Amino acid sequence: MQKYVVRNIHRPSQEVLDEFKKVDVSTIYEAQGKTGLMNHQLKPIAQNSFVCGPAVTAICPAGDNLMIHAAIEVCKPGDILVITTIGESSSGMIGELIISALKKRGVQGVIIDAGIRDVVQIREMGFPVWTKAVHSEGTTKNRGGWVNAPTVCGGATVNPGDLIVADEDGVVVVKQEDMNTTLEASNLRLLKEKGTKEKIARGEISLDFYNLRPVLDKENVAYFETENEVLKSKDPII
Repeated sequence: MQKYVVRNIHRPSQEVLDEFKKVDVSTIYEAQGKTGLMNHQLKPIAQNSFVCGPAVTAICPAGDNLMIHAAIEVCKPGDILVITTIGESSSGMIGELIISALKKRGVQGVIIDAGIRDVVQIREMGFPVWTKAVHSEGTTKNRGGWVNAPTVCGGATVNPGDLIVADEDGVVVVKQEDMNTTLEASNLRLLKEKGTKEKIARGEISLDFYNLRPVLDKENVAYFETENEVLKSKDPII
């Protein structure tokens, strides 16, 4: 199988990026039909982490970071480097030196479905990273892979140039062809949430404004005034 590096990819416009920066991960995930979310194992190493930008992908054999070094060369300012491995890996694939190089290139952050090390130094640099492991185990640099090829990271498909949005709730992927529709749906959800917050502020109850009482009835959920009434019922649960 041919291993390769693609130097140039299509990236979303700055206008689109600026609009998505106003939206959180959970809203985007819900707006695009509960799709594109990476799994819960990928967590930020620092609080208040947020990135929004196009994906540059690096696919590495487990325990080898040669292709991460190759990816540094093709990254552009504003990119987000998405790193995956062939085979399960929790090795420290990146550390302070690689992050320093990425920061110099203007890269916004890293999403890595493997491990990292030098966490204290990376936090001090203020560089956002989402990872599934922190591990001092090092890597080799002698096995080829791919840069800017389609991959799967945290269970989500990522193509080069897809939009990555990550915050403290997780990481979500927006396909290039879906960016406009997802943005429109996200803004509609934000508008709806604003209305819901206004209802809560007025003292309205979610059982009512979400029309959930019929669901309780359908599920045979009974109301009792006291626990004693429950104990006296035909089918007590306590």
